[in-house]
Amino acid sequence: MTTPNSSLESTSIMAQMIQRLPLSDTHFRRLSELIYQRAGIVLADHKREMVYNRLVRRLRLLNIHDFGHYIALLENDTSSAEWQAFINALTTNLTAFFREAHHFPILAEHARSRPNGYSVWSTAASTGEEPYSIAMTLSETLGPKMSSCKITASDIDTQVLEKATAGVYRQEELRTLSAQQMQKFFLKGTGPHGGLVRVRPELAAMVQFQQLNLLAHQWQLNGPFDAIFCRNVMIYFDKETQEKILRRFVPLLKPGGLMFAGHSENFSQISREFYLRGQTVYGLAKEK
Repeated sequence: MTTPNSSLESTSIMAQMIQRLPLSDTHFRRLSELIYQRAGIVLADHKREMVYNRLVRRLRLLNIHDFGHYIALLENDTSSAEWQAFINALTTNLTAFFREAHHFPILAEHARSRPNGYSVWSTAASTGEEPYSIAMTLSETLGPKMSSCKITASDIDTQVLEKATAGVYRQEELRTLSAQQMQKFFLKGTGPHGGLVRVRPELAAMVQFQQLNLLAHQWQLNGPFDAIFCRNVMIYFDKETQEKILRRFVPLLKPGGLMFAGHSENFSQISREFYLRGQTVYGLAKEK
């Protein structure tokens, strides 16, 4: 039997659950410092609402009622699994199949001109659309020779990598693909999986996914590569971090290799190591 008191108590608990937790200036600055130190991501003041909305879910899941306590949880154990959840929450993942489509004909032409064993590194693979677009391009370009191609696809966010590895997408996410590409590279779901598609095993076999933090002291990579895709990544870093990362790319790019950037990024303004070869496509300056 529900009493008036118990009903009021339940209402009070519900109110506490939906009450907005305060995010002070001090706590926002500290969270910004922590994500910068771990992942190099710069959070401007206008990102405050985004930070709140993404992290408040973690606090409620952990039954923490104060951002200060959450910060203490991170600071008290630098190897805690919560650090990865923290990074995952604050990583932005905007991607699509054949995004910035002008890059893929350039990639195809470059692959045709290179010896067997073409290799590519997708530095921000997100949920897999970019590396699978690369794989489709190489498959269509090289035919049987694609079996010798190697695509390394990395991301700092472990959640998006899980989706990428599974290779399952909603059919509407593939609207930029032709009917031939749909048939050749994807399997359509049936029954309860209707409306979903899965990457065919032979295409998935071309891509090796791994978790990688571009700020880590060591990168476990089997380079060098014929091409590196670093698109729409540098915009989240400050100039100092951008310069350091680009400097580390240099020995990982084969002679005559290509670096692909995002539409709003300019590597030649960041680093003297690269020069602009085409629309957001770069080569090594020493080979100019």
